[in-house]
Amino acid sequence: MCEQTKSTVILRGVTKDNLFSVVQECMEFCHWQTWVPRGALVVVKPNLCTAVPNITRAANTDLAVTEAVCRVLLTRASRVVVCEADHMRQKTPEVYQATGYTDLEKLAVELVNLSDLPTTRVDCPPAGQIELPRLLFEADAFITLPKLKTHALTYFTGSLKNQWGCVPHYDDRIRYHRLINEMLSSLHELLRPKMSLVDGIVCMEGRGPVAGRARELNVILASEDSIAMDATAMRLVGLRPKRSKHVMIAARRGLGHIKEEDIVVDGDWSRHATKFQPPPKDWANTLCFKFTKYDWFTKNILGNDSIYYPISHCVKFVRRLGLLGG
Repeated sequence: MCEQTKSTVILRGVTKDNLFSVVQECMEFCHWQTWVPRGALVVVKPNLCTAVPNITRAANTDLAVTEAVCRVLLTRASRVVVCEADHMRQKTPEVYQATGYTDLEKLAVELVNLSDLPTTRVDCPPAGQIELPRLLFEADAFITLPKLKTHALTYFTGSLKNQWGCVPHYDDRIRYHRLINEMLSSLHELLRPKMSLVDGIVCMEGRGPVAGRARELNVILASEDSIAMDATAMRLVGLRPKRSKHVMIAARRGLGHIKEEDIVVDGDWSRHATKFQPPPKDWANTLCFKFTKYDWFTKNILGNDSIYYPISHCVKFVRRLGLLGG
């Protein structure tokens, strides 16, 4: 499919006053009415990776963006479900509460915790069979709503990386981190999001996805091709798609376009293009993720607050001294 035609990405500037109309335009650009039948069940996956108040604005998908998407969907769908999975140190209901997402329930939007739902076993190379929530396969359409951010492990986090949060159990996500680049393309092939709509209002650069610096960009991007979406978002902020291994792997598997000449961008590129600070690499992150394949490390080190937090504080101090590579 992606070898026959070019992919299209829409780029629009956004303000508080025109947010809904921009989101609606982006969804129409992605032909949403053709893949959301009347009475449909639609599952929406924002990026809700933290409940810490002072970083949610730059780290999490803006509530207003998710609400606008849900309002458009509810003109056709009979059931719209917003989903997220638990993290090691926070439960999904805590994030919904901290970010105001509970307000969506007033629209009859369901908020679910993927970690509590029935699962089905599926093949997800190279990990083999893993458990994924059954809801994701029962939906008529799955939509991913990522935040535009850098990422210390995967260089960039966008459409494909957002689907890592669909793996319901955080211990699995930690254990599979060493396989994350290959697994993200497999997850994308399994879940097949109909649309990726990226929150680029307040983004994050540097040591993302939660410890970087907030950057206002005030844009929304959308595409039916998540790989083209991620590649375009990276180019927009001066990052190199070739450095994002998971996006490159997905493109090589024929799941979407990554080459600039194969993507048509509808929007004012020169107005919004900028340069983000790329994520630094250091030995602490590299070493940590190498050890995540051992259950004892996850349980006794990462999962033990009395050990994890003192080590974390020491690492942050050493980073400030510039001794960990950035």
